[in-house]
Amino acid sequence: MKTYSLMVMAAALAGGAMIAGDVIGQAKPAPKPAATAQSPDPARPVHFTPPPADSIPNDDFGKMVKKGEQIFVNTQDNARQYVGNSLNCVNCHLDAGRKADASPLWGAFVAYPAYRSKNKRVNTFAERLQGCFRFSMNGKAPPADDETLVALETYAYWLSTGAPVRATLAGRGYPALAKPATAPDYGRGQKVYAQNCALCHGANGEGQASAGKTAFPPLWGPKSFNWGAGMHDIKNAAAFIKANMPLGLGGSLSEQEAWDVATFMDSHERPQDPRFSGSVAETRKKYHDEPTSMYGMTVNGHVLGGR
Repeated sequence: MKTYSLMVMAAALAGGAMIAGDVIGQAKPAPKPAATAQSPDPARPVHFTPPPADSIPNDDFGKMVKKGEQIFVNTQDNARQYVGNSLNCVNCHLDAGRKADASPLWGAFVAYPAYRSKNKRVNTFAERLQGCFRFSMNGKAPPADDETLVALETYAYWLSTGAPVRATLAGRGYPALAKPATAPDYGRGQKVYAQNCALCHGANGEGQASAGKTAFPPLWGPKSFNWGAGMHDIKNAAAFIKANMPLGLGGSLSEQEAWDVATFMDSHERPQDPRFSGSVAETRKKYHDEPTSMYGMTVNGHVLGGR
């Protein structure tokens, strides 16, 4: 936005007390429990910085890291068989998956396995990546042993070097927004979009390509993410927009503007949810029964998801 893009849009302390030296006739004190890496305090977020890109090792492991980086940055060329739209992973996970508050890879890798309400079971990190291909990329999930998935996992693992497992990492995901003071509005969002977003993403949300490659991703329509993707949820889209858009000027929009323009963006048609049951109403009831999902709602006389 602002002539930029809407969608283009510290390691934990560790240690323990020293064990006192043996004294004749005196028992050795019991060791104290390890510190935050083993027992993270969720109330105290850990600040973490991923290793620099030029420190990828020059060996076979490093080759797989670089392969994962290339897949992540240019998914269209390097994993096309699993992609069904015009997006690359980096469109939502900015700066090659490094940027805090843009759902960085290093914040996700150390948080899995984890229970997800989306499918109501514990997911591995590999399964989380498979879901990205199925929903955000509107494609199909690579097999667990496919080199595409192995490379992406390896890249995420390397980016997470030194990050504590299960700690609360500052900058993971998107900063949650408070409920807006005024109900989000399609008309206000349309004005925000026209003023700040359309130049890059197109008047009809179609995005832009340069030399045959996606320069600015489509935000709705047949080449965008589908109705099962997390970004179709207004609260997720608003949080991403507020923190990261306009590109390089994150935080310049008000929270109300972020809610409004996210509502406008997510009130347009896009590819069907792959979990579609044959009924929009039933699919909404099962997967989208929340006020921040527009799936199955009527906008401008059209039932979204009913195409």
